Amino acid sequence: MSSAETRSKGRSGVRLGLQPYLQMARPDHWFKNIFVLPGAVLAVFFQPELARRESLLPLILVLVATSLVASSNYVINELLDAPSDREHPVKRHRPAASGLVRPAAAYLLWLLLAILGISLAWSVTVYAGLAAAALWIMGIIYNIPPLRSKEIPYLDVISESINNPIRLLLGWFALIDNSFPPVSLAIAYWMIGAFFMAIKRFAEYRRIGDAAAAGRYRKSFVHYDEDRLLGSLFFFAMVGALFTGVFIVRYHLELILAIPLVAGFLTWYLRIGLQDDSPVQHPEQLYREWHFVSYALLCAAVFLALMFTHVPVLYDWFNVELSKASPLWTLE
Repeated sequence: MSSAETRSKGRSGVRLGLQPYLQMARPDHWFKNIFVLPGAVLAVFFQPELARRESLLPLILVLVATSLVASSNYVINELLDAPSDREHPVKRHRPAASGLVRPAAAYLLWLLLAILGISLAWSVTVYAGLAAAALWIMGIIYNIPPLRSKEIPYLDVISESINNPIRLLLGWFALIDNSFPPVSLAIAYWMIGAFFMAIKRFAEYRRIGDAAAAGRYRKSFVHYDEDRLLGSLFFFAMVGALFTGVFIVRYHLELILAIPLVAGFLTWYLRIGLQDDSPVQHPEQLYREWHFVSYALLCAAVFLALMFTHVPVLYDWFNVELSKASPLWTLE
């Protein structure tokens, strides 16, 4: 074999060797960190002077930091889930489950991604750094024994979906470092995330199609069945709606106009989740449901517009005191 062929084979081996680790970091899941943006929007809602070009850099840095920390959590998740993933019809092909990665190298990648992400967030604000650290710690609680909350029924959904309010905090702390966002909205964000996660669990359970196999794949599935999972997602949806209502009445009544659209969005997501082999098992592939994605973007646009719009007549109809936040637009 010539020296050129040897070098080419070596480069190919490096590419093949690094690819499984890149897959473990799941950059295709980074879109989930869009949930950081509502925190920044909320910060601008309370402090409109933050709507300036200088706010973009810290927000971008926090988005990158959040993605790095999330990838760290994905790595440890896949590494420790490898034995049970081999019981899943799709996840058994993941790099760790397939034996394509070295555990020592994967653990090193887990730590490096966490250090980079937390340090980057900390460079923006101390509170952003603490929120990034909280996101990483929740990954430890969720994945690593003896805690490993992912194996405990209902706590698995609650402990994973708490990452949503943490992302809300990251967006907020990217721009504001001297106060906290409303607790009512943080809880609503948490519970709606739990609603999405419960639907994912339901779809996974139905996809496996065998209670014994489901229990081998995920210990919490020993307790679950379809009825219990459906009951839990309705519970999360109701609690999320309650705290969303508290936030709307307390801070910005105009958002009540978006409620029918948001209800339609949640209903549509549930309908997708009830499909056979539902795509909600892999949210990163939901872009293929382009009608649903278009509707989701419409909901986001309406919600965003209403955040900065004032409709005085609503306060008369509902007998609610005006919010102290300054609107960008007033509709008489």
